[in-house]
Amino acid sequence: MIKSYGTCTVSSSRENRVELRQLRYFVEACDRGSLSAAAKSLLVSQPALTRQIQLLERECGVPLFDRVPSGVLPTPSGKALYQHVMTMLRYADTARDAARDAGPVRETVEIGLVPGLPSPWLDRWIDAVRDTLPQAYLSLSDGSSNTHLQRLREGRLDIAFLHEPPPADLFHHRVLEESFGVAIDPSVDIGGDHDDTWPLTALDGLDVLVHSREQVPIGHDQLIAAAHHAGATPRWHFANYTENAHACLRATGSTAAILVGTSAARLLPDWTWRRLIEPPLTMQTWIVRQPVVRTVVAAVTDTIISASQAS
Repeated sequence: MIKSYGTCTVSSSRENRVELRQLRYFVEACDRGSLSAAAKSLLVSQPALTRQIQLLERECGVPLFDRVPSGVLPTPSGKALYQHVMTMLRYADTARDAARDAGPVRETVEIGLVPGLPSPWLDRWIDAVRDTLPQAYLSLSDGSSNTHLQRLREGRLDIAFLHEPPPADLFHHRVLEESFGVAIDPSVDIGGDHDDTWPLTALDGLDVLVHSREQVPIGHDQLIAAAHHAGATPRWHFANYTENAHACLRATGSTAAILVGTSAARLLPDWTWRRLIEPPLTMQTWIVRQPVVRTVVAAVTDTIISASQAS
């Protein structure tokens, strides 16, 4: 391939004979305006410097200097080459520092998060990964358990969190268990008899917003079955939401919502939250990955599990 700089052409093919040494000699001669002064500065003999300049001119196919009584002056081709060479030499001079300062190569680990994960718990294991595995770059995405499971099998996720028991052929570990509760509209008189809990039978006759089965399959099924067993008949309203709980409540006319405490505090801070009892219900979270994975993925998984056990 031939690159042109003004009227000078420099070959970048395998036959290219231009060396960085020649370019440095060329720049020094331009800056000094004298071959003898340049040779002295470079600690080489003047004949050796002259020879390298001649080889560079031969490679370019044009003269790069005019000889004048005071020394040398760059020709128009020489001036054009000088501007390009200065940029190239700056890159060459910093190449070693760039390689030395780059640090360890970082590998991206794709992780799928499901709704309702508490921020303090997320912060804890993210900090643990960043502190102990600087080579891991975490790329996080939101989605449902079903979506993440499919993406994990397709190879688009390295690690997924699920709100349902994972298939047996995947590596999995339960990392979190939170109590379900009910968030109640401030306009509803809940009385003082329930303390910080709320029996499932107290939902009878209320309009209650619940996550769709797609989002929390096991928790959804447990709730409906437990209410039926307790003889409670709320008017259920199912919605697929992560952030817009208040809008879904207004749209359905619901005065109560089934959520874990961390979600209720974030999405409905003005509503009263009570832990469900009789029976108590929990939302469980599993970490899941393929059995055979990259070393960094296995290390991130182990770090998340350790951070979860320490909490």
